[in-house]
Amino acid sequence: MDLIDGIATTRAIRRYRPDPIPEEDLAEILFAATRAPSGSNRQGFRFIVLRDGPRAVQARELLGQGARKMWEEKRQRDGYDAGSGAEVSSPKARMARTMEHFTEHFHEAPVIILAALWCHRRSSVALGGAVWPAVQNLLLAARGLGYGGVITGWQEPCEAELRAILGMPDDPKLELVATIPLGRPLGHHGPVRRRPMAELIYEDGWEVPAAWAVDPDGTRFTSAGPPAGTR
Repeated sequence: MDLIDGIATTRAIRRYRPDPIPEEDLAEILFAATRAPSGSNRQGFRFIVLRDGPRAVQARELLGQGARKMWEEKRQRDGYDAGSGAEVSSPKARMARTMEHFTEHFHEAPVIILAALWCHRRSSVALGGAVWPAVQNLLLAARGLGYGGVITGWQEPCEAELRAILGMPDDPKLELVATIPLGRPLGHHGPVRRRPMAELIYEDGWEVPAAWAVDPDGTRFTSAGPPAGTR
């Protein structure tokens, strides 16, 4: 698969077939993750793979509860049932149904991967550069092998219990940053839809148009998701 095609079709996958992921494929996916760039080559990222071991079973149950809790909070906060959300065929209502199904069955994904980071300095948005490239490499490698996944934060409501179950060090410098389910898609990959490049790319100054920033022919677009008011 062409690299650009892979990037352009690695969309969020939230429904999975029950087929297990062979260990050789897992090894290839995680190899790609560990090849990510790392400032000063610190390599502070760590990945915990949850399949069907005794700790994984407990962790999955906790993560499922966390997923449902966080989705319900987001549903209320972002008004998914208000406005166009009341129209069954609207994009907003379709997304709500997708998320409802996803959070109800999240814990059943063939593989769930927890991404962690040893923080060498105070946690910040900039420090995310020490882990998110590895997470994206993971998703791109999964796409190349026919799998799909999505980045979530479902670990947040149950982090303390999760860390205890998994035997993680009680060290504030070790942060759990993401929960990523993986599996064969129950559906299809891509294409990814985003806003037009002209709305996102500037040249030589803030909001100064870049004449060359033109999307390829046939590109489909979408508006930004909730909450309303973000730029």
